[in-house]
Amino acid sequence: MLNPYLLRKELFLVAEKLSKKGFKLDVSLISEMENKRKKLQVQTEHLQYQHKLLSNLFRKSKISKENNENLKNKIIKSNRNLDILKNQFNFLKEKIYNLALSIPNIPSDDVPEGSTPNHNKEIKYWGDKKKYNFVVRDHVEIGNKLNQMDWKSAVNISGSRFVVMKGNIALLHRALSQFMLDVHTTHHGYVETYVPYLVNHDALYGTGQLPKFSDDLFHINTVNKKKYILIPTAEVPLTNLFRNQILDEKNLPIMLTAYTPCFRSEASSYGRDVKGLIRLHQFDKVELVQIVKPELSMETLEILTNHAEKILQLLELPYRKVLLCAGEMSFASTKTYDLEVWFPSQNKYREISSCSNMGDFQARRMKTRYRKKVEKNNHFVHTLNGSGLAISRTLAAILENYQEEDGRVKIPKILQTKYMKDMQFIS
Repeated sequence: MLNPYLLRKELFLVAEKLSKKGFKLDVSLISEMENKRKKLQVQTEHLQYQHKLLSNLFRKSKISKENNENLKNKIIKSNRNLDILKNQFNFLKEKIYNLALSIPNIPSDDVPEGSTPNHNKEIKYWGDKKKYNFVVRDHVEIGNKLNQMDWKSAVNISGSRFVVMKGNIALLHRALSQFMLDVHTTHHGYVETYVPYLVNHDALYGTGQLPKFSDDLFHINTVNKKKYILIPTAEVPLTNLFRNQILDEKNLPIMLTAYTPCFRSEASSYGRDVKGLIRLHQFDKVELVQIVKPELSMETLEILTNHAEKILQLLELPYRKVLLCAGEMSFASTKTYDLEVWFPSQNKYREISSCSNMGDFQARRMKTRYRKKVEKNNHFVHTLNGSGLAISRTLAAILENYQEEDGRVKIPKILQTKYMKDMQFIS
């Protein structure tokens, strides 16, 4: 949620910046609601003052045993009018709040303008693309040839955009999650965290998935009429661990990682990437979350992105890092880097991690603040998150980049001994 001060004092500037995200801010509606809010607030405060004066007079008249029936009627009428004003004021505040929930975060000043991937800024390339002396296969064909990916059974069990993995591909999938967690906890300093996969609606309002992206979520209604949603990413439960909390400055930064399944209906991506592991309804991911002081958030974004990059480097997968343009960024982000891994079958880079600085946008929605030692006032924290990495996409990239002409897949060296039982190939 944006700082209310910006919507009151810098409305046209906010509208200009949000237009870079392709969002049209209704300036006239916000101005009208704000003017009405101020008017109602003044009227309410004035009536409260008058009501207080009448109440004081009534108390004095009771002490002096004067006839106070007329004064009593005035108080009753004043109280009734005050209740009406308060209800109008609270109703308007709720409308303003709900409107604010639908407004995305402002892009950082150094984010490129644009609305398509062509406007993203290439930051760097890493790794050499392997040259093949045979016709490369895509990861679906490789998995089918190895008889270790079963799409037909997945359709029979659940439907399209699900997969059943078997044998050593299933082992590799599990090994990748363990490898990523080990790197992030042992070398990068994150605390491994186990979180629920079902969350309440408040959690998704806190991180910004609701109300805008309700159609992309899987909603669960239980027999006792409790409403849950399957997590689209571990960012949701991890970040919401600190909802409605005032943190101590000495405990910042907070660095958490979690391995979870993620569930997305992908309603907004109909018809795209329906083949293979790229866009599943259920996929696994290792997530990175940091809670930091505001002045350190942009520096932390660089560090967190480097942590995700390290996984690709250790797996020796070629990738590139791009700074997203304003129109390509997520609803809650102020600045985002995408890491895109090389897929030889498509002859292109595909997103495998998105690392974002949310500023105080999520913290305001969750009411997450911290207390400085030398100040009495509390301050909103800044939140950051990133994939470190998406397991199924990493698996797909390994199958394609490490494929052999005879159909085998070489296992990345760093996984062979510790995670893959000394195997060198999947065959």
